[in-house]
Amino acid sequence: MPEKILTYFPSLSDSQKERFARLQDIYLRWNTMINVISRKDMDNFIVHHVLHSLAIAKVFKFPPKTRILDVGTGGGFPGIPLAILFPGSDFTLLDSTGKKIKVVTAVTEELGLKNVKPVHKRAEEEKSRYNFVISRGVTDFRQFVSLTSKNISTPGNNKPGNGIICLKGGDIAAELAQYQEKVVIWNISDFFDEPFFEPKKIVYLPA
Repeated sequence: MPEKILTYFPSLSDSQKERFARLQDIYLRWNTMINVISRKDMDNFIVHHVLHSLAIAKVFKFPPKTRILDVGTGGGFPGIPLAILFPGSDFTLLDSTGKKIKVVTAVTEELGLKNVKPVHKRAEEEKSRYNFVISRGVTDFRQFVSLTSKNISTPGNNKPGNGIICLKGGDIAAELAQYQEKVVIWNISDFFDEPFFEPKKIVYLPA
């Protein structure tokens, strides 16, 4: 079990610990066949991919039956780590690249995650509605909002309420300018000590 995860999430169940403990080995094996994570980044897998995904859980506690759409999930981030952490919530992991969804499907099956549904589809084609749409900075925030706002149901029993949650880095002022009255931003460095998180943010746009 990676100590860094336990440091920030000390109250994990045994099954959550077991799944997090297996995660890196599963991805290492699949990544040799289908490259979804850059080879050099695999050395920092826990911090750059797992903890980064779990930063969302420092702000949002998804209650059971929450429906979450991970758009542009790639190899399964942030969806898979969050699905381990919130077993009562339902995660749809969507990507337009078939190879990536193949890896997501394999990882989901190996971990026995019953609350994950991998979908090979473009965001434009997805019509279902969810409490939250999440993403790890796949595109310009304005473009992402125009693509996915159709997928958010209102209202919800979540606190904060339903909306879009993005993990972003770097200078995002221009992307967020038109949403300034509504958008809420958290610095991930307030939750995690690693230098990697200094420029990283959680951006939330309520429905």
